[in-house]
Amino acid sequence: MVIADKNLSLPDHTQLPDSDGNFVKNFQEHPQSILLTDSILPRLQEIHPDGYYCIGQDSGIYWRLTDPPEKGAEAPDWFYVPNVPPSLNGEFRRSYVFWQELIAPLIVLEFVSGNGEEERDKTPYKGKFWIYENIIRPPYYGIYEVRKASVEVYQLIANHYEKMLPNDRGRYAIPPIGVELGIWQGRYQNVELPWLRWWDEQGNLLLIGDERAEAERQLVEIERQRAEAERQRAEIAEQENARLRERLRALGIDPDNLS
Repeated sequence: MVIADKNLSLPDHTQLPDSDGNFVKNFQEHPQSILLTDSILPRLQEIHPDGYYCIGQDSGIYWRLTDPPEKGAEAPDWFYVPNVPPSLNGEFRRSYVFWQELIAPLIVLEFVSGNGEEERDKTPYKGKFWIYENIIRPPYYGIYEVRKASVEVYQLIANHYEKMLPNDRGRYAIPPIGVELGIWQGRYQNVELPWLRWWDEQGNLLLIGDERAEAERQLVEIERQRAEAERQRAEIAEQENARLRERLRALGIDPDNLS
């Protein structure tokens, strides 16, 4: 459902503001978004070999025509939309205009910077939770609180959000993209925090580019060490063989003419 005044025409993403002028709440939010995007890109490229998907990071989703226009948008900290072109008419997206696209995000994530009231606000036409549940309607809505080292995930079932239960690994399964969402305690961009991250369905952490490069380096090193160990074993075997041949010759036996 997109709400618009009948007297207003429907603008596209090039005609709507791409910012509401607010500062990002803290220095952790952008690294958190980058971490989520970087690690899930290989998975999304598998799902969408045609490249038809988009990811928004603190980007506006316009769902209502208002004056000023930005009052009719929500700007999730992170969201993913399947089966839409990555750009429109050759231009980077300035925002995601719901009445232009018609496809809802599959998952929307909000990073709590206050006490969480804003992200759980169910006030009709104003509260984030209400707007996501009733208007934008992503099948999954996650609320991440770094201070509490927690994330809660809601799934849209029978037109209402129901709070999901974590699996045995303490994470939340997102079956349409074959991943789990949960908390990872570790260091990223020189900061030790409980970060929000993805795992695959087998419980393997989805790695970011630097981690993938390091994992590849370690695999190369393991292979080098294996090859070196094989070379040393072969060298030792050759030395033992040479000593045995020498002993045979000392006994008057030609090792090349053994029958």
